[in-house]
Amino acid sequence: MRVLVVEDDRLLAEGLVRQLEKAGFSVDHTPSAREATVLGEQEDYRAVILDLGLPDGNGLEVLKRWRSNLVQCPVLILTARGDWQDKVNGLKAGADDYLAKPFQTEELIARINALIRRSEGRVHALVKVGSFELDEYRQSLRTHDGAEHSLTGTEFRLLRCLMSRPGHIFSKEQLMEQLYNLDDSPSENVIEAYIRRLRKLVGKETISTRRGQGYVFNAKR
Repeated sequence: MRVLVVEDDRLLAEGLVRQLEKAGFSVDHTPSAREATVLGEQEDYRAVILDLGLPDGNGLEVLKRWRSNLVQCPVLILTARGDWQDKVNGLKAGADDYLAKPFQTEELIARINALIRRSEGRVHALVKVGSFELDEYRQSLRTHDGAEHSLTGTEFRLLRCLMSRPGHIFSKEQLMEQLYNLDDSPSENVIEAYIRRLRKLVGKETISTRRGQGYVFNAKR
């Protein structure tokens, strides 16, 4: 799943991007309020981490712009410790959660996962579809025979995307957007290659191809 980090502190942002990628996310980063406004409206993010103090604008105004333009992805704002007014203003503007600096990266990732689960109508870290269970923290898949399979980062991101909306047709372009950030340059056949690998675990009938449309995870919840 793809997330956006809007943070102008270079060291903090680099650390966040590394840890989020380890946790199975594809991450875009910008230090700019202007660029964040455009990215939030044009790209399909599952969540956004938004610092309020940006060099070319106020993160709060970015958030207000997103919400006025019906950008609905969950937003976690970063605030200065003890600045309760930032928290209140952020929540009023449409933020879904907040975290005060300095913070533990593990807590931030846990909060982002929780926001995404709520946006998908889930309460647990396990994505359960039919007889399949995808563990978000261990990045592993339990199949109908009880076997547990460790997944690579890309396999995990792709399967989590498909299993998040069973029965929904994901085009190749949509899957590419969720698997890779703006700086990546994957080959055109990369999706087909990973679909073949995942079908060895779940079966060809579970991930079907809709010719000219995309791919569907067929198991019912």
